[in-house]
Amino acid sequence: METQIGSIQGEQQSRPSTGLFAWYRDITPGERRTFWSCKVGYALDAMDTQFLSFVIPTLIATWGITRGDAGFIGTATLLTSAAGGWIAGILSDRIGRVRTLQLTIVWFAFFTFLCGLAQNYEQLLIARALMGFGFGGEWTAGAVLMGEAIRSQDRGKAVGMVQAGWALGWGMSALLYALVFSILPPETAWRALFLIGLLPAVFVIFLRRLVKEPEVYAEHKAREAASAEKTSFAAIFSPKLLTITLRAALLTTGAQGGYYAITTWLPTFLKTERGLTVLGTGGYLAMVIVGSYLGYITSAYLTDRIGRKRNFMLFALCSMAIALIYTQIPVNDTVMLILGFPLGFFASGIFAGMGAFLTELFPTSVRGSGQGFCYNVGRAIGALFPFLIGHVSQTMPLGQTIGVFAAGAYGVLIIAALTLPETRGKTLEA
Repeated sequence: METQIGSIQGEQQSRPSTGLFAWYRDITPGERRTFWSCKVGYALDAMDTQFLSFVIPTLIATWGITRGDAGFIGTATLLTSAAGGWIAGILSDRIGRVRTLQLTIVWFAFFTFLCGLAQNYEQLLIARALMGFGFGGEWTAGAVLMGEAIRSQDRGKAVGMVQAGWALGWGMSALLYALVFSILPPETAWRALFLIGLLPAVFVIFLRRLVKEPEVYAEHKAREAASAEKTSFAAIFSPKLLTITLRAALLTTGAQGGYYAITTWLPTFLKTERGLTVLGTGGYLAMVIVGSYLGYITSAYLTDRIGRKRNFMLFALCSMAIALIYTQIPVNDTVMLILGFPLGFFASGIFAGMGAFLTELFPTSVRGSGQGFCYNVGRAIGALFPFLIGHVSQTMPLGQTIGVFAAGAYGVLIIAALTLPETRGKTLEA
């Protein structure tokens, strides 16, 4: 009888778990710590980053700056984040994924804090631009760390669910904005909001103690030390990797160009040309944020189920459809409120598979450099889309301009995805 009981228990322990979260139950405690550390880090990154969007009206009223001045702060942040993302990728190959993640979190938290101490527009612009280096770098370091720490069959789900932390951080920033501005006068509240941005630095204390370098990276560094040979970050431009690097950069450019084209100018178009008022409400923002989170989660599961390339193309086509509906079909406030959900779902969800895919495209020696370069080239070029749309819309209807740029961006993504190799289930090697 004891033998039979032992046999049954052994079968139960070896039998794989089932259900949506079976992968999480099957990973090791160390992998779980890495998962939550990366997810929380990404949420805190989003929280600090999104503060600016909520305080812009107060800054315009308090300091008398123009919308163009406020917009330039956002553009400067995006451009420095692109540079920071690539630098963080190179650093993660040199000093380690975990150490780079710690550095980027402290960096963006510190400069967000300095934003709250700014005494004029120029000081705020400089502090926010410097904050961008950490904001961009945290994504790269976290995505590489999580991509290497998790097993191949669950990589898409794990990395995608980590990136879903962005929507949680966005929601936290909205709640903190509502709380702080209900307690303090606006001219003081905006500063308090930025000062709260220092809190993520405390998280680094836990990160240092709980998270270790991925085994595949540790093995690579040991082998590198034994051979006394180091791979340069420029290897991503070598004949062996150049075409992968360029095509992956096109993929990320399409995703981010389409996202910025839709999210930057749609509110203006719908307010000025359609006369809709729901866009400025908390209900609409909540619909977009909830849609974003569920889009990340759904895409994370689909990228492991149907493959990286098919998932990208599916979400790109759906994002194009959403842009067409918004700009070409007359809608009222009620319909627009409902459409906030699919807008967030598809435009944000497309990014869930990005970290896993870029992790699998590059070898361990230059994985951070490759991922940092490709994702952040896409961010830098995508950041130009709002400016280009504004310029072209002077001679072309704004709705039509948004549709053309969004369709073009997602078309580039689809073409790049078709030419890149499918990497689902790929085992990483040191």
